[in-house]
Amino acid sequence: MQAWQVSEPGGAPTLGSIDTPVPVKGEIVVRVEAVGLNFADMLSIQGKYQVRHPFPYVPGMELSGVVETLGPETDGPAPGTRILSTCPSGALAERVALPATRVCPLPDCMSFVEAAGFPIAYGTSHLALTHTARLRAGETLFVTGAAGGVGLTAVEIGKRLGARVIASARGKDRLEIARAAGADVLIDSEAPGLKEALRAEGGVDVVYDAVGGPAFDAALRACRPEGRLLAIGFASGEVPQIPANLLLVKNLTVSGFWYGGMETHAPSLVAASLAELLRWRAEGLIRPHVSHVLPFDAFPEGLALLRDRRATGKVVIRVQQQ
Repeated sequence: MQAWQVSEPGGAPTLGSIDTPVPVKGEIVVRVEAVGLNFADMLSIQGKYQVRHPFPYVPGMELSGVVETLGPETDGPAPGTRILSTCPSGALAERVALPATRVCPLPDCMSFVEAAGFPIAYGTSHLALTHTARLRAGETLFVTGAAGGVGLTAVEIGKRLGARVIASARGKDRLEIARAAGADVLIDSEAPGLKEALRAEGGVDVVYDAVGGPAFDAALRACRPEGRLLAIGFASGEVPQIPANLLLVKNLTVSGFWYGGMETHAPSLVAASLAELLRWRAEGLIRPHVSHVLPFDAFPEGLALLRDRRATGKVVIRVQQQ
């Protein structure tokens, strides 16, 4: 079968032929239809992600597809079932073997393209806001990178939870996408005076930061007493350094959130979160945004869209030819 592989840290992905997987007990083989790309894919390829894969490896962390075969003595979705799933790696291939317990059947309303980019971005924002930050209706949520993969879902879910949402993104076009997802206040991330702008809006209760850098520090200083700050990622490449005295004075809480870690140590919580998100999607309460759908052989171009911040929402790779 065809698959993308990376042979060494920082190496260019290459498309070639590898063996088709054979499922063992507890596994199923899925014909991959589409794969959602994530910023973490770039870090993994560079060998800089918190999970280090042995090289060579097949990248790709979330997918949609159709169940083809079940391993021996395996209970799972029947062959022909449309599913979505996450995986540590291996999605960017025509087929992948997965634990049967890791896949989730798709509602009829979801296409393969939409489903491929659904679980990580929506799951991150849903659990970070509901479980970790415990965002409440009427509070003010500030989202950095609000037109990106996870940021846009944070805007959408924040509004769904009844928060007032302040969104920061680069430029008018990206801010309009955040507005369409429900943002109440828009701030251009390239404009000076972020701390002052947030204070002028009355400060913030919860910060959802996937960017890092100076924006985190500005938001920290604009937090209301007992504010909660979520460190989701560092797309800017700059990891914030947190002055503990500010946490003390305002009784602030800073929490890291990593969806992959939650999948490992709290799988039942992740499953319940995904089930609620799929119900919301079936009821039309959330509407995933995919800015680019590319063919299988254009995976490097998809990575470039993320690297250069030219994408909004999700970038999805179609694996099977239409």
